[in-house]
Amino acid sequence: MRDTSKTAPALPAKLASLGPWALITGASDGIGAATAQELAKKGFNLVLVARRKARLATLAGTLASENGIVAHTIAADLGQIDGVAQIMAALEQNGVAQADIGVAVLAAGYGTSGALVDVDITAERDMVRVNCDAVLQMSQIFGRSMASRGAGQLVLFGSIVGFQGTAMASDYAATKAYVQTLAEGLAVELKSSGVKVLAVAPGPVASGFAERARMTMGQAGTPGEVGRGIVRNLGRSGTIRPGLLSKVLGYNMAMTPRPLRVRIMSGIMAGMANGKEAKRPTTQEA
Repeated sequence: MRDTSKTAPALPAKLASLGPWALITGASDGIGAATAQELAKKGFNLVLVARRKARLATLAGTLASENGIVAHTIAADLGQIDGVAQIMAALEQNGVAQADIGVAVLAAGYGTSGALVDVDITAERDMVRVNCDAVLQMSQIFGRSMASRGAGQLVLFGSIVGFQGTAMASDYAATKAYVQTLAEGLAVELKSSGVKVLAVAPGPVASGFAERARMTMGQAGTPGEVGRGIVRNLGRSGTIRPGLLSKVLGYNMAMTPRPLRVRIMSGIMAGMANGKEAKRPTTQEA
């Protein structure tokens, strides 16, 4: 899948020390695809993971030819119990060792909206599996292999709704609180091993996410803003809030008492929610 007329740029020393390959889940569109584009520009070889095989193949071909990198695709559904196992088996089949993955961007995920008593519980449980369980499994798998060689970068996705309860998205906000807390703890656990853990807490992002969650967004950032923010912060641990809106919302509420934050964010979510019934999306993205 490499265009021999192009040569991948040499990775900067700071990034080369992480490892030659980046794996991105939820890579078929939105934040995942935008992050893949930014990583390809830096010279990382890519493993793109999502459910839509054809869309992944198109993206992989474009990124390979434009940047001179190698791009593999893995079609897998993290909503399935064996979704992570499918990814690891396919990784081996593509000839990429776990130890070669220097950056793991765990961007696959989706949201729902509506009052919990009214939504489809199957969709809510599927969301927990994608947003939490798959992230947990892959954090252990790649965290372990990165720690064994003393370098690597995990990128996990929280959200501005993950810092307090949020009515009309109670379960979704809870999944993002889990990921934020997981990333913070892992950053300390893995610090001595040389592995970095970055938590990404974006605000509203203009992508297919809102439609699938049955929400209407007014002001929103772009997937590109998030992708560029991630790549700028590779090689470090901590929490980033990419995009102006996420910074404004996050920092303005940082000193607000938690009960008031819950009311504020619940009011914002109520204004964005289009209906009571949650909907299982056709794709996964952060």
